[in-house]
Amino acid sequence: MTTTANDQRTGRAVAGEELFDSLAHFVVVYNGQSPERAQQIADQAVAFLVTAATATVPMVPSDDVDLGLHALILHTKEYAALCERYAGRFLHHNPAPGGGARDSEKVAASARAMKAAGFMVFDELWTVDGTNLAQCDSDCGRPYGQA
Repeated sequence: MTTTANDQRTGRAVAGEELFDSLAHFVVVYNGQSPERAQQIADQAVAFLVTAATATVPMVPSDDVDLGLHALILHTKEYAALCERYAGRFLHHNPAPGGGARDSEKVAASARAMKAAGFMVFDELWTVDGTNLAQCDSDCGRPYGQA
């Protein structure tokens, strides 16, 4: 496992243990991930959202991190609170109709933005394997973090 740490900021710490445990459990039960991998996915999803709130680059989650982002969005009360706290507004989830493959350069740029924001990044989760064709990188038709 390769990680890059800047100031050891984690999505887990941002989420708090109760939300974090619920997210990881969701990823285990509904996405068939191991508990250890689900914890990494949940961590990266929260870190992604916090970074996207103020990012200056279009933010696109990897196929793996998108599993955690969907789990987070389904925790509507907590998701809304994180959006308000870090973005000052609700970040809507508005996938493009018909899907389309993720842009690997934008996925890589998202991981770099998270590192620059001081988050620990699990590099092995930031790949695009092409099997998940959902285009879940938007906020009301705009890339996450773009007003």
